[in-house]
Amino acid sequence: MRFFLTIMLWLCITEQVNAQLQHFSHSSTTAVVPKKTSNNIKLAGAHWLTPDTIVVATQFSSDEMTLATFNAEKIEQTFPLAKCQISQSLAHKYPHLQAFQCFTVKAQTKQIKQLLKQPLIVYKQQHGDLVGTYVQTANVIDALYTSGQKDANEDNELGARLTNNGVQFKLWAPTALAINVQLFDKAKRPTSPYKLKMHEDKSTGIWSATTSHSLHEQFYRYQITLYHPSTKKIEEVITTDPYSLSLSTNSEHSQIFDLNHPSTQPRGWLTQRDNPVKNPEDNIFYETHIRDFSSHDTTLKNKNNRGKYLAFTEKNSAGMLHLKALRTAGINSIHLLPAFDIGTVDENSETVIDINNSLNDICRKSQLEEICALNTDKSQKLNEYLATLPSTSKQQQAVISALQRHDNYNWGYDPFHYTVPEGSYAINSDGVSRIVEFRTMVQTLHNLGFRVIMDVVYNHTHQAALAPTAVLDKIVPNYYQRLDPITGKIAQSTCCDNTATEHTMMEKLMIDSLVVWARDYKIDGFRFDLMGHQPKSSMLNARGAVKAVDADTYFYGEGWNFGEVANHQRFEQASQLALGGTEIGTFTDRLRDAVRGGAFNAQGQEIRKSQGIANGLATFPNELQSGDDRQRYLALADQLRIGLTGNLANYPLFTAEDTIRKGSEIPYGDQPTGYALDPADTINYVSKHDNQTLWDNNQYRIAYDLTTEQRVRMQLLSLAYPLFSQGIPFIHMGSEMLRSKGFLRDSYDYGDWFNYVDFTKRSNNYEIGLPPAEKDQQNWPTILTLRHKNAGKDVASAKDIAFSTKVFLDLVNIRMSNPLFRLTTAKQIIANVRFHNTGSKQQLGMLAMSINGNKNYPSTLVIFNNSGNRKTLNFANANDYQLHPVQQQGADNVVKESQIGTNSFSVPALTTAVFIKQ
Repeated sequence: MRFFLTIMLWLCITEQVNAQLQHFSHSSTTAVVPKKTSNNIKLAGAHWLTPDTIVVATQFSSDEMTLATFNAEKIEQTFPLAKCQISQSLAHKYPHLQAFQCFTVKAQTKQIKQLLKQPLIVYKQQHGDLVGTYVQTANVIDALYTSGQKDANEDNELGARLTNNGVQFKLWAPTALAINVQLFDKAKRPTSPYKLKMHEDKSTGIWSATTSHSLHEQFYRYQITLYHPSTKKIEEVITTDPYSLSLSTNSEHSQIFDLNHPSTQPRGWLTQRDNPVKNPEDNIFYETHIRDFSSHDTTLKNKNNRGKYLAFTEKNSAGMLHLKALRTAGINSIHLLPAFDIGTVDENSETVIDINNSLNDICRKSQLEEICALNTDKSQKLNEYLATLPSTSKQQQAVISALQRHDNYNWGYDPFHYTVPEGSYAINSDGVSRIVEFRTMVQTLHNLGFRVIMDVVYNHTHQAALAPTAVLDKIVPNYYQRLDPITGKIAQSTCCDNTATEHTMMEKLMIDSLVVWARDYKIDGFRFDLMGHQPKSSMLNARGAVKAVDADTYFYGEGWNFGEVANHQRFEQASQLALGGTEIGTFTDRLRDAVRGGAFNAQGQEIRKSQGIANGLATFPNELQSGDDRQRYLALADQLRIGLTGNLANYPLFTAEDTIRKGSEIPYGDQPTGYALDPADTINYVSKHDNQTLWDNNQYRIAYDLTTEQRVRMQLLSLAYPLFSQGIPFIHMGSEMLRSKGFLRDSYDYGDWFNYVDFTKRSNNYEIGLPPAEKDQQNWPTILTLRHKNAGKDVASAKDIAFSTKVFLDLVNIRMSNPLFRLTTAKQIIANVRFHNTGSKQQLGMLAMSINGNKNYPSTLVIFNNSGNRKTLNFANANDYQLHPVQQQGADNVVKESQIGTNSFSVPALTTAVFIKQ
């Protein structure tokens, strides 16, 4: 029956379209396609760019080409194409298509809009057959619907909006054939009436419907009839709203809600504390995963708050007491890993698996053989069972890997709905409750003096086409996703189905979403996942829109240059080099690799071979180092010095070649080391959620004979570099507590067992079994060897963890009490930051940096001694300085052994010492 109705609907629509097209004289033939022609319509190598211009990949083009609608192996309408030269403006706008053959087509706007609702091909005659390719239409959709005045992108009321008279629904879907709103009550039962017919505004492609009935807090979905290229047939699609502001459990229904309604606001929401910063450089970001923060916290009064938003409200828990200590020291921004609605975690507590479930409960929910076949007491909890296994066992990872699709853990880089809080972090995931709980977390952090930063992922969706967690691609197929220019397949270089922020309505969705988070959730800044996959112009437009509602917002993200957009082949990317001078920050891999070692994609012994300055290169060489240590060290040391300037492109450095070279002239592989034009362009870090933790990374590389104390001091030296760099420091939660994930390289979906953070500081989670085989099996032999040869020296005690935490807090205190570490212009840095012990004859293991002061803040000198011996720096009038008061009274007794002579400083091994002028 459904198939029959679909065919009838298609015939009806085709008849209407044909009737509308009859008066266009250039629409000529209706031809029956030879049986094998459908096999000759391949890929999607044609692009309709503007109403009169189509370009075709050269392998498909010929002198005579025809545009046609193509339904059920029939050519319905044809439009002859005429060859042309692509214009300079189009070649500039679409650089990846400039080598394609250009054709002109004659059709009127109304006609083209109808054609876009059907499958389109361009074809040629070849040996009596028709040979062709499908047409990509996203660009002409933009040309028709978003390039004029009062177009779709000017509409600020998409989604479901409460009005004085009821509810208004608006959905942009220019290729749809018919749309209804399905209505449900609060229990998700169909209402009466159940369907509300929507009508299309032909000028904007926006479908709308209004109802006079009050539907506040009720639910809805869209029923869309459209041609979908993934199946090459007309589909009836049921989907939620991409502009959803509230959702049911597991995001099965969108909810009608006003975010200004009092029921969405915790008490005190409108009067909560604001925490502005004078300059972006005044930020320190502390990267926090909501579940990691409290999933194991036994000090919570309410165990139901573990792993939830509301854990942040328990002000005397171990985690919150630690955050308070961080705030007292000066850390002022909590960076939350993605907290928007994601597609990878079951939000139903009755069916999802938790690490605190018993083995019996897990078997009841999942029937997983890896657990249910275990010959052990099934009444014990999963975490209790895992703890009984040897610390070098393979069994933990096997169990956790089996649970991946069933447990309540994911980092959250899997967007489902961009503008609704994730439900799995809420105690009640249904409807408005998740909004209130999220806002309660934000309000609590604000009232403690923190800014709240949100990790956002607009570069890809979790799924596309007609997959369960696809939304955008169900509504305007092949528009919101970025396609291969020849095959038409969705690019997946980011991990998943890439979005096309270069398309106007995808950019608009991103901007509209960001404004909601900033305005309605009081989010103070945003970190963008794989930001280099988005246009620089989109990022600037987005920041401008957010600044209109929050003047001191700050944007930063991953400016990596790779994939189908690499080297600006589709547009000017928001990448490291392109963003210089914008004050949109990018993570710098230059400082990171110099400090901790590079080769982040390496395996086994190749990881160990790549020592960095802070874990022993040329000072504590491990057994894999060779005679080129000195030259490698000198090159990394110059990169690190540029990193300490905020990665400035124009900073002049006296290098190891005994010449003065700008930061941009010092190589980092085939890239410049320095690319920033302003210190706010740079995010300095040595670890974050990606790849191994700092502790694990260091253990991979540290020589076997180093003591536990030396390893802890190496950790603190590593952290000191971003803290004392110009630019903005970024700290991975728990790195100050020597956090480990048992060498796991990529813990995105490997549960609480590997991602555990112990804020009671009894354990750093190092001895938890071998990391999962999927990412790390090749590393197991290296891990087992070093664990054996380290002979326990890599195992941190509670005393070690406490010491590291206290020293870290001292370092933070020093930075945040001294604006000389937070200079705001490149000019200030170039004029006042100097390096000592440079050139070809420098002492290996010691970096020294001075910053000229003023009447308010005395000149400052920092010496990083990465070696195993006391280091002395000659420095005129050194006796005018003293060890920083924080270190004089701080937790590290070794730094107190620093000595100041008339014209020299002497610093103990593995120590960062800060001196200030008296």
